[in-house]
Amino acid sequence: MFSKILIANRGEIACRVIKTAKRMGIQTVAVYSDADARAPFVRMADEAVHIGPAPAAESYLIADKIIDACKQTGAEAVHPGYGFLSERASFVEALEAENIAFIGPPTNAIAAMGDKIESKKLAKEAGVNVVPGFVGEIRDTDHAVEISNDIGYPVMMKASAGGGGKGMRLAWSEKDVREGFEATKREGLNSFGDDRVFIEKFIENPRHIEIQILGDKHGNVIYLNERECSIQRRHQKVVEEAPSPFVTPKMRKAMGEQCVALSKAVNYHSAGTVELIVSGADPTGESFYFLEMNTRLQVEHPVTEAITGVDLVEQMIRVAAGEELQIKQDDVKIDGWAIENRVYAEDPYRGFLPSTGRLLRYQPPVEPWADDGEENGRRGIDGIRVDDGVFEGGEVSMFYDPMIAKLITWGETRDEAADLQVAALDAFRIEGLGHNVDFLSAIMQHERFRSGELTTGFIAEEYPEGFEGAPASDQLKSVLAAVGGVIATADADRARRINQQLDGDEYAPGDWTIRIGEREEGSTTHEVVLEENALTVDGEQVTIEMQYTPGEPMVDVALWDNDAGEDDEKVDIYTIQLAPTRTGYKMTTRGATHTLRILQTRIAALAGHMIEKEPPDLSKMLICPMPGLLVKLHVAEGEEVQPGQPLATVEAMKMENILRAEKQATVGKINAGEGDSLAVDEVILELE
Repeated sequence: MFSKILIANRGEIACRVIKTAKRMGIQTVAVYSDADARAPFVRMADEAVHIGPAPAAESYLIADKIIDACKQTGAEAVHPGYGFLSERASFVEALEAENIAFIGPPTNAIAAMGDKIESKKLAKEAGVNVVPGFVGEIRDTDHAVEISNDIGYPVMMKASAGGGGKGMRLAWSEKDVREGFEATKREGLNSFGDDRVFIEKFIENPRHIEIQILGDKHGNVIYLNERECSIQRRHQKVVEEAPSPFVTPKMRKAMGEQCVALSKAVNYHSAGTVELIVSGADPTGESFYFLEMNTRLQVEHPVTEAITGVDLVEQMIRVAAGEELQIKQDDVKIDGWAIENRVYAEDPYRGFLPSTGRLLRYQPPVEPWADDGEENGRRGIDGIRVDDGVFEGGEVSMFYDPMIAKLITWGETRDEAADLQVAALDAFRIEGLGHNVDFLSAIMQHERFRSGELTTGFIAEEYPEGFEGAPASDQLKSVLAAVGGVIATADADRARRINQQLDGDEYAPGDWTIRIGEREEGSTTHEVVLEENALTVDGEQVTIEMQYTPGEPMVDVALWDNDAGEDDEKVDIYTIQLAPTRTGYKMTTRGATHTLRILQTRIAALAGHMIEKEPPDLSKMLICPMPGLLVKLHVAEGEEVQPGQPLATVEAMKMENILRAEKQATVGKINAGEGDSLAVDEVILELE
């Protein structure tokens, strides 16, 4: 066994590997860039080596710097995590030349599976189902159109070396191919240094299901069941779960055996994942096709660990050290259900734009996961596990993936795991930047998610106009109004105790008019009355149990049935985050942030005469929705544009975003030029 390993990665996955290595008695070495000098993974490691500036291309992606750090510290092996150098065959070869072990698969497997075109050929030879498509060299856009017409629309254009949702375009027509082919090539070249593209049939109503593979250097390969990863946004996974609500034991066996055959065909060892696309329209489950193989640890590996009890990082280390797998296929079990949500620094209320910045508050619902070695310990604390690599006061950098944390929950059933997600997300405090916690909670509560009827189009289909928060039930509105009344009375009671006030009220007010909603339109108004032994909302008694001290940022609220006895169960339990406003509070719970205007009833009658301020008209401006680089201006001053016409292309996080005209207009003043770095909300051009 190794005595010291180096982790060639950062953030939560570096923390994850360090924890398991320490439990195994192995010393760890971290490498870090300028941006990560104060990061938790640097402090957790036994040693740390600085490897360069913040951009990954100048630090984490330079193999020579990783190898120098190994030599400097005496590390015998490298764990690559995921991303960066984890699937680069040349890196593994460079390590081997220096007699440094790679905690991952062999070079030939990485090379074979890393090329999407070659991997499909190999899969077909190994007897694995593959999607109809064209895997040869595509000469130009006209050739791409010809191929797409032959396959039949819709088709997917993919960068051969792509991954993480980058370098992918869905085309429903020849026009889409002509518009997207060159962009796909550019993204492939910019992100992966390879502009080759392949085209394949797009499976409608697709489900994304993947099989976890684990093999050793002695020819043993097993599969550790499947994960469902169908809920994606722009081909980036958002929610993962194990097992899949769609997969039957017969399907699982067929998928698993094909994936094992593919792995053996390339002499695979270590952890790996074979991604499959499955037709949700075929209930037999026989319509599944090979998509790609990820020759590394997956972001979503904790859900597999939670239901199987297998520590995948430990197994990777043991396999790399030459040990034989102690787990046989018959030993692999499915115990309960696990769901993982990726908590990202992105704003779902603004089209999921990246929202980098400082974490002014970061308080996860439970302590970050600690590897205690116990099988059930991989499920966290009471079924809630948080894998993170950030800290309060730290920064989510623009240079790397915007993931803040992974929230994993485990339950005996799928509904239990989803309910735990909702409760944990409610208690997840993040301030200082935009985040997707509300959106994740909304998905967990969604009827379609609960039914298990998932496809990769879930988000686009269920939120076609964007995300505006999970809808609030009448019960939730009643609870929010009741809580608002209790808090307002408590705040007023505290205020009246201040000495030397002019009015000298003897009692805090108990009559409140509460509007739930930012503006009059679309809001609801509730009359709340607090008496000594009763609380009513719109004349109906509401029985809640809560403890609140003025200034608290979060309250736990239990809703009781009015006729409940002492031994009866609570109707529901809510965790509500509070943020004071000028006229009330913002309350965040159950997948939405609700603005409560709270006024004494006598004052509310007068406030009704006030004129609400109308927001400014921004439709005459093209505003940059995110920090990014202006790659291309598609129009000139004085040019007439039609709805949907491209106006500008902005690159952010290595993804190109086309900004289009919302209405017919004439281009007026242009305020930015190609190559300019743009700030969020910067005006690119004005329309007349």
